[in-house]
Order: sequence, then C-alpha cells, then structure tokens
Amino acid sequence: MSSLRPRREDPPVLEEWYRRHLGPDIHDISSSGVHPYTFAEIRDLCRIPVADLDAIVMDDSVSQGGAGIRQAVADRYAGGDADRVLITHGSSEAIALTLSALLHPGDRVVVQEGIYHSLGHYPRAAGCDVVELPARAVRDGAIDPEVLDELVTPGTAAVIVNFPHNPTGVTLSPPGLKALTEHTAATGAVLVWDAATAEIAHRWEVLADPGAEGGDTVSYGTFSKTFGLPGLRVGWAVAPKELITATFPLRDRTTLFLSPLVELVAERAMRHADELIGRRAAEARRNLAHLTEWMAGHEELVRWTPPEGGVCALPVFRELEEAAAGPEAVERFCLELLARHRTLLVPGTAFGAPHGARLGFGGPEEGFRAGLAGLSEFLLARKAAR
Repeated sequence: MSSLRPRREDPPVLEEWYRRHLGPDIHDISSSGVHPYTFAEIRDLCRIPVADLDAIVMDDSVSQGGAGIRQAVADRYAGGDADRVLITHGSSEAIALTLSALLHPGDRVVVQEGIYHSLGHYPRAAGCDVVELPARAVRDGAIDPEVLDELVTPGTAAVIVNFPHNPTGVTLSPPGLKALTEHTAATGAVLVWDAATAEIAHRWEVLADPGAEGGDTVSYGTFSKTFGLPGLRVGWAVAPKELITATFPLRDRTTLFLSPLVELVAERAMRHADELIGRRAAEARRNLAHLTEWMAGHEELVRWTPPEGGVCALPVFRELEEAAAGPEAVERFCLELLARHRTLLVPGTAFGAPHGARLGFGGPEEGFRAGLAGLSEFLLARKAAR
C-alpha cells in the first residue's frame, strides 16, 4: 500500500483555466500582456550579435541577479541603485520571496480587491489579518481618502496594490499615487506595488515607480506583460536591501539564481525597453480604439469601464448580471464561446467578478479583431435564443 499522501490544494482559477483551455488555433483575447516577440526579433531590436551569445560562460549566476541585469533594471526603476534590485524567475517569484520574508502572523495587511492571486495568497498563507481595499474606492485616478484613512491605519504592516489593475485597467493619476505613498509612509505601512503593466498608460502619463527613491516600498516588474517577453521568465523586485537579503535563505533552498544566458538577453532587452514597449503599446492602442467602437455597438449586451492603463479590461455581460447568475454561469459562457468560435476569454471567477470576463487587447490586430467578431456572433446568437 502506498504511503504517498500529497497535500491537496485547489490551484488558482486563472492558471488552471489556461492549463486546460489555452491551445493552438484559437483567438486568444484573454491575455493581460502584449503578444511575444520571437528571439530573432529580440536579437535584432536589442542588438545581440552571435558573438555575445557565444561568449557566455554557462556558469552559475548569483542570488541577487547578475550585475549587468541588476544595473539595467536599477537605471530604469530604482534610481540607479542596483543594491535594491532582486532579479527573479518572473515577478511571481519576486512576490513569493519578498512577501514570505516581509509578512508575519497577525500582521494587518490591506489587499486590493480582485488582485493577482499570488499577491493575496501570501498574506493569507502567512496568517495575516487581511483587509480588502474595495474596487469602488478607486476612481478618477485616486483612492477615496476616507476609505484610505479607514483601512490604512497606524500599525498596518503592508498595503498591496496593482496599478494599472489587472484585469480592469483602472489606475492612479500621479497625484493619486502621491497621496497613496504619503499616506502609507505616514502610517508606517510598507507599500507593495505591483507594476506589471505600468509602462502602458491611456489616461494619464506612465507612473513613476514608487520604489525609485527608496523608503519602505517594494515594487515588482516583469518582462512578461509590456515587453513582449513572457517566455524569458524574468522579473524583479525593487526593495530595501535588508528585505532582499532576507529572501536569500528561501531562494537558497529553491531556485538559487537565473541562467547567465537569460540574464544577458534580459539586460539587453531592458536597455532597449522603449523600443520593445513602444511597438507593442502602439498596436495595443489601435486595438483599444477598435474595442471602444465594438463596445459602443454592443452596449445592450455588455457594459464596461474603459481601461486607463495596461492591455486588458473586464467587460460585464448584461444577461448574466441581470439574471444574478452564479459564478459557474460565466465559466459555462466562456467554455461555450471557446467551443463554438475558438475564442478564449478568462472568466471573472478568477478575479472575484462572477458576471464578467477578462478581455485582452494586446495581441496581433488581425487575431484580436477575429476574436471580437466571434464574441459578437456568440452574443447575438444568445440574444436571439432568449
């Protein structure tokens, strides 16, 4: 008889959805990132000659990340201070390492509603007292000051937010960010800032990284969302030096460090960030203009709040909302759309939104328009059937 008894835990809805349903020959209009570059494109745009690749010694890197990539990230996001940069396997590892080292049982932690699942998981796993920042408190580029005063009180250990928000695209204005940083500093809370899609803005200018000037701030970034390099699997944290050092014991027992080959590609990509992001941002804005027209033409069937940043939105389907349908209904809706029109959305159950779905507009224009056409046909057919 086997003694194998693995611990059972439900996976995040988002990751399980992609494991089961993301495949070839579909119109993927679900992503929160821009579509990826090929390696040939990266070598050309980032000027990586074969000689530079051949010169890499396939040795170990170091726990905090190689000097070149850390400095490149620091120059863009950390005021040039590479000692405050940690290079990781995607921002998901940065989140796991830093929050595991930062949080303690009983800490009061404010977590934004509908946030990326890892950002909410680690405070709860640590036994923190988690308080939710409601989505409705963020409007017109700021967090309602009364809500902020009520939730972020002296003794709060951390405030965890994501702007532009995935999946709604709601974000802060520069004055709104200033108000948040000043309030967290005044109460002694650590601001944990997920800036995965911060480089693409629609309503206001791109927000400065709040960790650039130091202080008790932890910010995360990734090549996966706006750089078009999800397969590179490189992310980073900008954090106080003592927090980065505190992550080493866990990292020493898990991933250790990155490959020097990956770090070289990441360094060159960071040094050419404006070009990589600029090309994809321009395409996303054209898609957003088309999506805005599409939404106006389907307002009887779907409603939305236009995104202020990033490359995704969270439209709400009126038939589900009006029927007060349970969360399983939107999953059936998305599965039927995929089966009939080979068009993929992520159900809002991944984000605590039972009547909507994440719709991404960062993909190639032709495929994005084809996906919207399939969604349109699907919605109209359901209306006719009702």
